[in-house]
Amino acid sequence: MDLELRQLRCLVAIVDEGTFTDAAHALGVSQAAVSRTLASFEQALGVRLLRRTSRSVTPTSTGLRVVARARRVLAEVDDLVLDATSGHAHLRIGYAWSALGRHTLPFQRRWSRAHPETDLHLVRVNSATSGLGEGVCDLAVVRRPLDDRRFESAIVGLERRLCAMASDDPLARRRSVRLADLAGRTLLVDRRTGTTTADLWPPDSRPATEDIHDVDDWLTVIATGRSVGMTAEATANQYPRPGVVYRPVRDGEPIAVRLAWWKDDPHPATQAVLELLTTLYRET
Repeated sequence: MDLELRQLRCLVAIVDEGTFTDAAHALGVSQAAVSRTLASFEQALGVRLLRRTSRSVTPTSTGLRVVARARRVLAEVDDLVLDATSGHAHLRIGYAWSALGRHTLPFQRRWSRAHPETDLHLVRVNSATSGLGEGVCDLAVVRRPLDDRRFESAIVGLERRLCAMASDDPLARRRSVRLADLAGRTLLVDRRTGTTTADLWPPDSRPATEDIHDVDDWLTVIATGRSVGMTAEATANQYPRPGVVYRPVRDGEPIAVRLAWWKDDPHPATQAVLELLTTLYRET
């Protein structure tokens, strides 16, 4: 069955305008064209959508359901067209856990001042590409290399590696910790998006690991004292949590923050974002 958008628009127009004549005027076509389009729609579906009398046109019970769905489909199509043709007008930047940490707000404010013509949205998507591969965003902030050849990326800055632990953990009394201090602990890791793996430790002193997939769940478990976590500095800035403290890992390598984009279809604002983020990380 091949349905057409003009059939959906025709049905919605008839219901909204109340008559075939008014619907034809709203659509800019003849009344006969409206009648033919509706008839072809009902024939394709095999159901009656409207009750027609000499005085009124009202939806059948099936028609009410179809009209509701038709409105949603048409709205989605409008959004699709806007998204595909917006160019510089909209910019969505995805991230998995912690956006840009302390640089998040300065980035948003500087961007709005320098590029008022481009509406910026930060979108949290907990996937390996921070929503880039899923089409949810135009650019993505990631903290580990992307092996997918469809994407290009560039390092915009470095962040310290921190250990997150319960506030009453014995290690919380220290100003910093070492990797060896965590060897006998259970480490919560997000294998899809995280930067922490057991490979950071020697084979004979690796901590136990437990998978987790959401930053809120991660913090909730850590607060109980049952496990600890390691994360980029941005997480501590963006997710302060009662019962959880963050301590620097002295011998943990810094984490590279990358901006990623589609290789064959970069957003027009990519270079401007790259330059601004690099500047922000360089300033502090």
